[in-house]
Amino acid sequence: GKEVVIANAIIAILTIGGQQLFSFFTFSCPCHVGQNLIYGLAFLGVPALILLIVGYALNNQTWRLVMGKRSHFERETSSNWLLKCKLVCFVLCSITGRALVAPVTWLAVTLINGSYYICAVSEYVPVYYYGAAPNLTASERSRILATFPCRQLVPPELTRARDEVILLLRYQSQVAGWLLIAVVVITVFLSYCLASCFSPLSFLHFRYWNSYVHNEQELFDEATEQHSRLYAMQNVKKFFGFVPGSENVKEIRIPSLREWQAISGLAFLKRVDEEHYDYSLLHDWALKERASGKYLRIDED
Repeated sequence: GKEVVIANAIIAILTIGGQQLFSFFTFSCPCHVGQNLIYGLAFLGVPALILLIVGYALNNQTWRLVMGKRSHFERETSSNWLLKCKLVCFVLCSITGRALVAPVTWLAVTLINGSYYICAVSEYVPVYYYGAAPNLTASERSRILATFPCRQLVPPELTRARDEVILLLRYQSQVAGWLLIAVVVITVFLSYCLASCFSPLSFLHFRYWNSYVHNEQELFDEATEQHSRLYAMQNVKKFFGFVPGSENVKEIRIPSLREWQAISGLAFLKRVDEEHYDYSLLHDWALKERASGKYLRIDED
């Protein structure tokens, strides 16, 4: 839907801005044999991996899939199992597609920029094609090539060869970046085409279903907020003797030391029976204790 497209566009823009700031303030090629490759690949791959994990973690569908449990009353049949597998695969593809937006954007932008790629592979360029330093040993050649990303470290006689090597590597990096973008765009387009072809719904029916799911989720969130607030309000009223925001409060309840201790500490989800849980220590206290004790009347003034 449009909201997904807008969200993905915002994620991509934020990733591009973050990549530019990250490169400007942190990236500095070591220009040393054996270190360039590790450093360049680390700056290419590690942020992309972190963004991928964050993309999975921030998607509610991930936790629905992880925390979803089959009902004890549901009979497992071959048709149900096949349908469940199809649903899991579909949801995984959807989650992965959303999670890949930021890391793919990071990789594409960094490849088009070229600095990371140049740093990583500079020492492996066949420099003898440019007629530079033909009498050097392999180790000496690698040491000199490793300094190419740092102009100030390159000997004057190798400046022309260095400029040609940098142009070649930047060309390779940018071509790889645009190819990555093209592959992703084509893959996304074909995925949408295949999903539409195999969908049992017509175009208008699909739009209606999408609108219904969106509205249902919004209403469910609103009901969850109101229901939990009303439920919590009953327990708070039992503990303090009044509801926050009430007018003309006639009396308040004075909790005892033992009751304060009962609701203090770390709260864990506690199972009461096969169907119910205690959500907090106050909830547990309200279910077990009677609302007796000391009450204090409040002046009407």
